[in-house]
Amino acid sequence: MAHTKIKCSSSFLMILLSLSGQLAGQEDSGYYVARTPDGDPDLQGVWENNTITPVERPDVFGDKEMLTEDDVAFIKQRIGEIMAAGEDALFGGGVLEAVFSGEINSYDPSTGNYDSQWMADRTVHRRTSQITDPPNGKYPPRTEAAVAAARELEEWRAAHPADSWTDRPLGERCLSFGAPRLGSGYNSYWQIVQSRESVVIYQEMAHDARIIPIVEKPHAPVGLKLWHGDSRGWWEGDTLVIETTNYSDASSTSPKTDEKVNIERLTRISDNELKYQLTSSDPGQFTAPYTREIIFDHTPDKIYEYACHEGNYGMFNILSGHRAEERLATQNQDN
Repeated sequence: MAHTKIKCSSSFLMILLSLSGQLAGQEDSGYYVARTPDGDPDLQGVWENNTITPVERPDVFGDKEMLTEDDVAFIKQRIGEIMAAGEDALFGGGVLEAVFSGEINSYDPSTGNYDSQWMADRTVHRRTSQITDPPNGKYPPRTEAAVAAARELEEWRAAHPADSWTDRPLGERCLSFGAPRLGSGYNSYWQIVQSRESVVIYQEMAHDARIIPIVEKPHAPVGLKLWHGDSRGWWEGDTLVIETTNYSDASSTSPKTDEKVNIERLTRISDNELKYQLTSSDPGQFTAPYTREIIFDHTPDKIYEYACHEGNYGMFNILSGHRAEERLATQNQDN
């Protein structure tokens, strides 16, 4: 289990109550970014991705891209009422849809999951979805091949849930949670370190360090595939652009993952905010590219050590449990 930022529900509420009038993520056109000794924009530090903005726009918002002041006030009011009644802190993008659809009283984010003590405080940003393209705030349609692959995987796992450890997901085996890992609220901190020739993005989740050359250097040979891909970076004005190719098919359950290309853009828009944009072309999974935008907030917090013990004892229990189920099924057949 990871040691993450332990926050109490009251502090979560205080952050929400402090957001009146705040335009979180609003870019300051007159902002002057600090420079490293090498003259590059200084992106260094620890950045938290604790936004409450969901990846896809909830249907209740229609084509509405941004929350208004009244929307933010309404969110604060409803969450305040729930927490004042002694309910647990809410987390995840689903709270937005629950609030505005009127189903907030039946919204239960903690049953069967970590409660608020495991989650970091969340920040309300103005966007109703992280996806900015397509304009509807939704992922593009999935390819027929991706739908078929997902169906086959579901059927296989139903019939063979734990024949061996290879039947279990990479995250459950504590091997990889992907790169870039963009989940918010839980181990969602990045640390950025720069030198003249490289940028390192250290992901708190699974303590993965992405070492990205920012000098002229070709990508790895096409035959070399990696779970987290092969990244190369360069500066476009004050924006760091990162292109990642050479993903391994083993890093995803979707077809043609080795053809995926990610373009990331990191721009410091204030002393405390980093605008992050991802354009992903994943032809095996989606019928068109899509773009996400997230505001990372600067934090004085430290990156905590990640220690994924599920892979130490969880896998043993899963496999031994399934062996017991198989023995019981054989005994029932014999009887």
